[in-house]
Amino acid sequence: MGKVDDIYNVLLEWKASGNGISASELSERVGLDRTNVSRYLNQLCNDKLVEKINGRPVLYRPAKKEMLKNKASSLDMIVGADRSLQVPIQQAKAAVLYPPRGLHTLILGETGVGKSMFAEVMYQFARETKMIAEDAPFIRFNCADYADNPQLVMAQIFGVKKGAYSGAESDRDGLLKKADQGIFFLDEVHRLSPQGQEMLFTFIDKGYFRPLGETGQLVYAEVQLIAATTEDPQSHLLKTFTRRIPMTITLPSLNERSLEERYFLIGKFIRSEAKRLEKDIYVQYNALISLLLYDCPNNIGQLKSDIQLACAKAFLRYKSENRSYILIDQAELHARVKRGILNLQERRTEINTLLTQTEDILVFSHQDKPVERKLCIEAEAAEKGAYFYDIIESKLEYLKKRGFTEPEIHELLNVDIESYFRKYISDLPEKFRKEEIAKVVDMKIVNAVEEVLAYAEEQLNREYDEKVYYGLALHLNKSIERIRAGTYIYHPQLDKIRKQSADEFLVAIKIAKMIDMKLDVEIPLDEIGYLTMFLASSVYQRENKHNQWVQVLVIMHGHATASSMAQVANHLLGEKHAHSLDMVLNMKVEKMYEQAKEKILEIHNGKGVLLLVDMGSLSNFADMLTEDTGIPVKCIDMVSTPVVIEACRKALAGCELSEVYRSCQELGLYRIQRHTAKKIEQELLIITACFTGEGAALHLKELIGQSLKSQEQIQIKAMDILDHNDFLCRIQELSKHHRIIAIVGTVNVPLEKIPSFSASDVLAGDGLDRIAQLVQKEQEYVKIKRSLKKMSLKKYVRGMDVEELFDEVREIIDELEKRLNLSLPGDVKIGMLLHIGFLVDKLVHQGKATVFVNVAEYKRQHTQEFKIAQQSFKELEERYQIKMTEDEIAYIVKMCLENDLGSDKQNAMLEMDHTV
Repeated sequence: MGKVDDIYNVLLEWKASGNGISASELSERVGLDRTNVSRYLNQLCNDKLVEKINGRPVLYRPAKKEMLKNKASSLDMIVGADRSLQVPIQQAKAAVLYPPRGLHTLILGETGVGKSMFAEVMYQFARETKMIAEDAPFIRFNCADYADNPQLVMAQIFGVKKGAYSGAESDRDGLLKKADQGIFFLDEVHRLSPQGQEMLFTFIDKGYFRPLGETGQLVYAEVQLIAATTEDPQSHLLKTFTRRIPMTITLPSLNERSLEERYFLIGKFIRSEAKRLEKDIYVQYNALISLLLYDCPNNIGQLKSDIQLACAKAFLRYKSENRSYILIDQAELHARVKRGILNLQERRTEINTLLTQTEDILVFSHQDKPVERKLCIEAEAAEKGAYFYDIIESKLEYLKKRGFTEPEIHELLNVDIESYFRKYISDLPEKFRKEEIAKVVDMKIVNAVEEVLAYAEEQLNREYDEKVYYGLALHLNKSIERIRAGTYIYHPQLDKIRKQSADEFLVAIKIAKMIDMKLDVEIPLDEIGYLTMFLASSVYQRENKHNQWVQVLVIMHGHATASSMAQVANHLLGEKHAHSLDMVLNMKVEKMYEQAKEKILEIHNGKGVLLLVDMGSLSNFADMLTEDTGIPVKCIDMVSTPVVIEACRKALAGCELSEVYRSCQELGLYRIQRHTAKKIEQELLIITACFTGEGAALHLKELIGQSLKSQEQIQIKAMDILDHNDFLCRIQELSKHHRIIAIVGTVNVPLEKIPSFSASDVLAGDGLDRIAQLVQKEQEYVKIKRSLKKMSLKKYVRGMDVEELFDEVREIIDELEKRLNLSLPGDVKIGMLLHIGFLVDKLVHQGKATVFVNVAEYKRQHTQEFKIAQQSFKELEERYQIKMTEDEIAYIVKMCLENDLGSDKQNAMLEMDHTV
């Protein structure tokens, strides 16, 4: 249970007058810092679990029941709730909610699919829905534990009378009695003897039983039975027993579940281990691929065990090698797991769709944070159990919050709806049982779907497979619920669908009329768009093959260097995407340039070209090629084979040229998080790097140290970069406790948000002066924060971490300066820092915004600047749950524009001052 849950439980237990409790009182009660308590309360308010009562002080109380009615249940939060487990979860809900005490249930599935976990979640759902009391028992018994002694099994379940058998020295209650008013879970029920099964169905029929050896007294109990088995119930259970269990739920194997679900399971298990170790766990990209694609023999249980083993090995290396981080790479994986990477070629499209734009190292936090990934919003919504319409609404709301205009939103949704529908269709199971659907979908809808698809097959002269039948039945069930509830249905791509699938659209109109008559509803036009997509589903089931990708061209010195690299990349990725030109050693540069130009004109298809070279004059080709051909060309030098593979992987994933270029530059760096452990006394750090960490790195360290000897609080650390992943992880760990000012290396190591310098910059250029300027800037900022602390600014900025807030605001000001192409004086930036800091405080505490005269006109004059400023503040608004008005944005834009040292006005003033 996390800290947020602790806060919520204290609120529930609070017996005050009902007027609520302040953050300060809660802080004292739970023993947590008030700043963190305020943050958790805001999160609970966001989730509609807690309501805020405005006043002085602000009070909080649990939300009323009607506000909680839409909260997702435990069953809805299971990975795969809207996909492979959609039908089992609907069945489980029906079994629990059936009056008066639910339906007895049999769970079927292979070893390791999660039958025990599913039974426990059914128990949690029963408590959440008040079908059983909060303290109702959940009793678990594995029938295989005493399978060789049937008499002992029955004694465990039903209890025993003294003297019933040798060794029964006293009366003993059985587990069935202990489960009274709750749920009794019988695992591996096929190991229960026929006599035991007969005693159980007698209890089901009559509600009472006799303990073993008892001849007179009856024991009554109200218990819901949940049984589980890996075997065919028709072969291993008595028919008289199975007939008395009305609900049968079949759980899919891991191979039957989508790759996306497996990704979420992996994240869940690794986060669990991270919490156990109280350390973040880093996972190398290829190791994650192996976990996703290996043949897992015993389903989810085996997957969990293999992940625990990998975490244990990584933890051992962390301890034995005195590392500051825990990293899982291929070396930590079991041999069978490592073989998963061999399946990449045939499943590359799925992987690229799932892990689009994901970096080479992922971090799984131990602090109740989600997996750090860059999946589409549809995948995130799917993890939460959202349905088809809910995902569209979530995306719509997401785009609105981020300031996109209506045309932009429409364009983005037009793209996303097709990709989601394609994924929706592909993730549906290949086979299903009609009787299983009938348990969760109205039989009238099931029959209607059969009829309308038969009509569509006749009209369109095609056959629809089980996926379409299954998907349309579930979809239509949800659609009709919304129509009858008066909930609006929106299709963002209706016009395109109508033109693109004209024949299917006409048939969908007729089908809609058939559904209207059969189910007494009126199908809206937008819903006809969805019906059309199901009728045209063969289009969406085909792979989206196209060649509109960024092209990759490798040019290297040597007889076959470039062609060998390209061949390796193409073979591993299963696509001939890397092109190559070999520059033999006696070839003139001019001739190589002409060949490169011809090749780029040949392969270019509209998305640009990434040039990968080794050294020398080849590094200068990009700008010249762009000028001569008009084709966007970017260049990466000092390239290795992994860089070629990375470039092709990103290109084949559909990334833009700038994204492919950036990814190859960083080659595995996950983003240095801006909110990680920033403290006022955070030590400033400069890193020098070379392959060994002992040669050039030490020399550079000494040189920079002599140059900065008058500066205070500067640490310089020499590091090796022999192992790229290791280097990146150490940078990440160092950034938690230091502010890294710069990295100086013999090899280019460009990292986001950290300035980098080459050894030649320092030894022969102006590198030392530029580093000194960076140091001076950072030290001035530290002095400002110290001054703010001495001013007791915390008295004015209430309920927040002042240092953290001002660090965040500082980065926003730097971002504004860069994006608006400004040069702001230091005192102006300090003024803006204070202004925005106090503004956030005012908005958090519901203060009134300052009015900006003629704000609409000012916004019209500076539309682009307004848009950039609004986008820059989005993350801050979400973090502190505030909304900056246009008046406040106008003041900030005005501060920036009127204090730009680069403007003609400011330059003129400076010249005048200089003359005077």
